[in-house]
Amino acid sequence: MKNQLFTGPYYFGMKDLDVFKKHFIQENQGKPLFLIRFENITGIELTEFLDLLRTEFYSCLDLEDISFGFHYLEKQDILLMGISPLFEWDIEKFPNIENSVGKFQQQCLQNKIVSFHFGVSRTQSNFISDSDEIYNELYKSSEKNLNDNLVRWSWTYYNKANTYISGSVHEAMIQPTVIFNPKDKTYSVKGGEVFLGGGAYIGYKDLINDIPADQDLNRIELLILEKLIIACEGAPGLLKFNISPQSLIDTFSHIDRVDRLQRLIQNKDLIPENIRFELVEKPYDDSRFPLKDVCHAFYSHGMSFAADDFGVKSQSHQIVLDLGIMIKEFKLDPISFKFKIEEDQIKFLDNLAFIDYCKRLADNREAVITAEAVEDYDTLRFLMEHQIYQFQANILFGKMTVSDYKRDFDLLHSIHEDVVKEVLTDKILSEKQKKVGNLFRVASEAGLI
Repeated sequence: MKNQLFTGPYYFGMKDLDVFKKHFIQENQGKPLFLIRFENITGIELTEFLDLLRTEFYSCLDLEDISFGFHYLEKQDILLMGISPLFEWDIEKFPNIENSVGKFQQQCLQNKIVSFHFGVSRTQSNFISDSDEIYNELYKSSEKNLNDNLVRWSWTYYNKANTYISGSVHEAMIQPTVIFNPKDKTYSVKGGEVFLGGGAYIGYKDLINDIPADQDLNRIELLILEKLIIACEGAPGLLKFNISPQSLIDTFSHIDRVDRLQRLIQNKDLIPENIRFELVEKPYDDSRFPLKDVCHAFYSHGMSFAADDFGVKSQSHQIVLDLGIMIKEFKLDPISFKFKIEEDQIKFLDNLAFIDYCKRLADNREAVITAEAVEDYDTLRFLMEHQIYQFQANILFGKMTVSDYKRDFDLLHSIHEDVVKEVLTDKILSEKQKKVGNLFRVASEAGLI
């Protein structure tokens, strides 16, 4: 394969930036991309240096599943080298490109072949950003990395978070939403909230702890959203994804990005009407691009929104008022219903009033109310007595892999309320449910279904 890499001194895109972007970025959508920036190349002609990269550096990588692209910025005397997999890199065997370039640089200096400075950047060639945006991101990051290397170390550290985000491994967890039907007295699963985790990372917080401080978290959030959508390919039911209002504004203020996201959703055999974004409770600035306008672009494609952590002290009330009928779900914060009437009658009355307020908001928008983190059967019964019939709670379901959810979705319906009561009130079965996190499976294994 090494003999077939290139046949002439100039590869496609060597002198044409648009051609380079097309072959390196546009044709590698969804794959990890590395951009290596070479500056101050001395002691060798450019064509000879290219030959070294195609042979000696390629050997340092010890990979066969790899494609190259080159672009030379003549005025700045900068050589850009793009690297991406031909097919797919395993996360366990993900190449340490930075380390390989560093070793190659040392070998060249020791053998007095060539001297150069370098900077490496990487990202995923994601589906929502266009080629220009991705190129600019890689170009700026490679410049920063080169400057960092010059003052701090000879090559960049190998970062697990960057590897995960720029890799092609797609995994996700989902916590099912359970709906009670008061007419036939049964519970069923109609969808759920999708989370990062299930493989390289347990959850979002673990990933964030690995993100270098100088990274753009809004872009990270976009890449995570894409990875979760791709992981849900072909998943049934209503799928809900967390996103901060600021990331929504910053990322999707241009309607063409919304259109690209819609195409990604449809390409993954998902229905836009079954996609809901949970707007997390974080401050935001929409003075330049109104949140309402950004959300309307999604809503026009059939997607909807939920107000997350909606409670007595919630900051989400303004979002609810701004978005109007685009809000189709209220995720009721446990602070609004966790209390004991005998201990605090004032709080009990305040919470009853708040629940009534939520119901009016929901009715005005033809929206639903989902109670989160219900911890015991008495609270479950209390909520149902006040016409709240939708729950996302560990006493019914914990998180499961999306693959398990897809496999079992057709089985997760029509469990009678008597069975649920028995599982949640029986000492042995309730303890088992806490460990298993799947009420349907516990009831089935107990012979109750």
